[in-house]
Amino acid sequence: MNTLKICYHGNCFDGASSAAVFSRFYEERINPGWARAFQPMMHRAGALFDESIFDGDENAIVDFKYCPSEKLTWWFDHHKSAFLTAEDEAHFRADTRGKKFVDASYKSCTRFIADIAEQKFGFDPSPLSELLHWANKIDGALYEAPSEPVEMKADAFKLALVIENTRDQQIIERIITDLQHKPMGELVALPYVAERIAPLYERHLRSMEIIKQAASVRGPVIFFDVVGHDMEGYSKFIPYYLHPEVTYSVSVSQSSFRSKISVGSNPWSPRPRTHDLAAICERYGGGGHAVVAAISLAPEELDSARKIAAEVVEELQK
Repeated sequence: MNTLKICYHGNCFDGASSAAVFSRFYEERINPGWARAFQPMMHRAGALFDESIFDGDENAIVDFKYCPSEKLTWWFDHHKSAFLTAEDEAHFRADTRGKKFVDASYKSCTRFIADIAEQKFGFDPSPLSELLHWANKIDGALYEAPSEPVEMKADAFKLALVIENTRDQQIIERIITDLQHKPMGELVALPYVAERIAPLYERHLRSMEIIKQAASVRGPVIFFDVVGHDMEGYSKFIPYYLHPEVTYSVSVSQSSFRSKISVGSNPWSPRPRTHDLAAICERYGGGGHAVVAAISLAPEELDSARKIAAEVVEELQK
């Protein structure tokens, strides 16, 4: 049996949703009956891609940076920092097969895939309207107040909590598969998802307390260093929930595979955002969107991460 390999942004609601939408589109409009394999991709220091991951008969990347591999068949991304190098972008521009797409104007890659699939390949995305709505809302931070994503009352936030914090790839693959056909309420009620929600929500509450204790406000910027705590996947809206007066947040965290500087902006800030956060992070090898971005270094480069974070905080104060 032929296999489609889908590489997606790991531990990300939009990444998993993108994989689900692309998978259903591919089944309905391209090659029905093909097996599908999934590979999470993570931003880290050094090379992001290993050619060995492209082991399918066709290979796709969704919601993640471009790779100039000749084995890559499909690509969808909506990040401003979609290319690691100018050479990668030139490689993309030279591809005339009509299966690689980028548009940074989209709030979510999930919606972008659905629109392209409908416009160019005749796919009907209407059965996935609930998923498209929530992917757009969550990845675009289209909330009325920070209490909405922090208090997590909607089913979609509970599912996002599981996706962002579960390291068991089999569980994530099962969620991606179920997202293609099950409504959100039914999915979060399934035992394999439901049993994970309560302990992860307790962890979320602990994360809030850790950030509250670690944070310092420096003009329009809230900064916190949470190294030493298990904080991979914490809600990026906690800082604005705790300090609604700030415009930006900068944090340093560490996991087994990276030291990370997260840089964000407050959608509800009383003062307008005046900095392009993707452009700032690109100077240090990172990237993202104008409103939220990040930089990943090797785990042992923590001192460098802290130095970069201090420089970013200083720049955002201007």
